[in-house]
Amino acid sequence: MITKLALAAGLATALSSGALAQDISGKVVGFSQIGSESGWRAAETSVTKQQAEERGVDLKFADAQQKQENQIKAIRGFIAQGVDAILVAPVVATGWDDVLQEAKEAEIPVVLLDRGVEAPEDLYLTSVASDQVKEGRVAGQWLVDNVGSEDCKVVELQGTVGSSPAINRKKGFEEAIAGHDNITIARSQTGDFTRSKGKEVMEGFIKAENGGADICAVYAHNDDMAVGAIQAIKDAGLKPGTDIKVVSIDGVPDIFQAIAAGEANATVELTPNMAGPAFDALAAYWADGTEPEKFIITESKLYTAADDPEGEYERRKGLGY
Repeated sequence: MITKLALAAGLATALSSGALAQDISGKVVGFSQIGSESGWRAAETSVTKQQAEERGVDLKFADAQQKQENQIKAIRGFIAQGVDAILVAPVVATGWDDVLQEAKEAEIPVVLLDRGVEAPEDLYLTSVASDQVKEGRVAGQWLVDNVGSEDCKVVELQGTVGSSPAINRKKGFEEAIAGHDNITIARSQTGDFTRSKGKEVMEGFIKAENGGADICAVYAHNDDMAVGAIQAIKDAGLKPGTDIKVVSIDGVPDIFQAIAAGEANATVELTPNMAGPAFDALAAYWADGTEPEKFIITESKLYTAADDPEGEYERRKGLGY
């Protein structure tokens, strides 16, 4: 399974030979997941469970249903159980100091997955994530390159308010379009990373912008919101990908289908395999106390219609999205 994941369209991070040699079977690891707000999130959960099974790790899974209080309760439960380590994909960036301090005092290493927190770095072992600012920058640069000197009003579908991806993907996009006065963000609102909310918010944008005629492009902080926006654009009698450009982030199977159909233009990949590098870091730490890099960064790759979207769909569809 490790080899399969590592080869699947670059979705899995290659595992080091040193980490593979370190046996972590029998370890008990708690995993506090945000929830299942998107296809990418479901894939991350699926891949994490696969990685744990392959390595013989007993994974204790807790679904927070998008609520921080549920995550804090789950982490305290893991601490009480005396797990060997905790993985957490934090729903928001703030409010973690106390529970992370409790884990530290219990000598349980914590690894952050795919999102960061605003807490002292000594409270967690490492953070495995993409460069979220870069993701936004790559998406924005694609728009800059494809708009040229044309005036372009952009509507933005933000992720969950207060989450690190929403903050950073917005920041990176704004950095990319800075200095290009012909490109402006006309409207920006959260779609909570969900398909249904993305559709709902996009419907409001279309009504507010001359039936969508004044919208040049939609930038969505994840693909699920983009897919919802595509449906809203179609319902308004417009052609997504043509009348309104669509650029988003994650690289989930459905967005590749949309790109293949000409209904989306670009996506920036976010690998769902955060657990592989996390288990590698834990293995080295348990073996001889090796401290990993504080931030383990995964690749952020741009995909367009030129990158075999149908093939990408086929390669990703079995990964739990």
